[in-house]
Amino acid sequence: MKVFKIKLGLLKFDWKFGLVLILLFGIPRFLFVLEANRTGNYNFTSLIFLLMWITPFILLTKQGRRKIGIKKPEKYIWLVYSSLLGIVICAIVFFIGQVLYDTSISNWFNYISNSYTIPAKNLEGSGRHIYFAIFAFIGMTFSPIGEELLYRGLIHESFVPKFGENTASVIDSLAFATVHLAHFGLIYSSGSLRLLFIPAILWMLLMFFTSRLFFYCKKRSGSIYGAILSHAGFNLAMTYFIFYYIL
Repeated sequence: MKVFKIKLGLLKFDWKFGLVLILLFGIPRFLFVLEANRTGNYNFTSLIFLLMWITPFILLTKQGRRKIGIKKPEKYIWLVYSSLLGIVICAIVFFIGQVLYDTSISNWFNYISNSYTIPAKNLEGSGRHIYFAIFAFIGMTFSPIGEELLYRGLIHESFVPKFGENTASVIDSLAFATVHLAHFGLIYSSGSLRLLFIPAILWMLLMFFTSRLFFYCKKRSGSIYGAILSHAGFNLAMTYFIFYYIL
């Protein structure tokens, strides 16, 4: 099915195009996140997420956008369930990190919280609630929309014709988990970059299964919005745990 539109002609969903998307967005995003963890500047990362947002609307016809799930949900109740499942899986990820690594740098959420460049005095009183609201809003919009349109949308559907729905989900989830190694696993510590091998493997496994959950929510809701809301629920819970249990 030819559902892409670009000025040079028509393209169709295939695994080669999916691989190009994985590399085209994954490599710069990985490098920008690593740099952001060092500097605290996420401007370029946010730009990548915005590009993920608009790519389906640049490349796809209306028919193509429907194919990747940009359409009305078939089961609206699953938008609610998807949000709740995102919160639940995040709570599990948080609990595992706390039990295994407590407050050490090997705890994924503890390391991620270091990128929240907020002076301690600003977290006193109502300041904590204000910053939580700001970070939660950002976390529930930029990456959930951009990443789900890309990974559970364009990339996923690119692999479906050759490999089927389930294997395509495994592929997009592997790509999703790998790029999240830049958020935790490959870390800056004492001025140098190093790999926390075992924690990194655990983190990638957790991100892989979280990604599979997002796909499940897409399927059950019949729309990409199920995946987006599940991802947004995960990020909301992550922000909550960081602000009220870690910082």
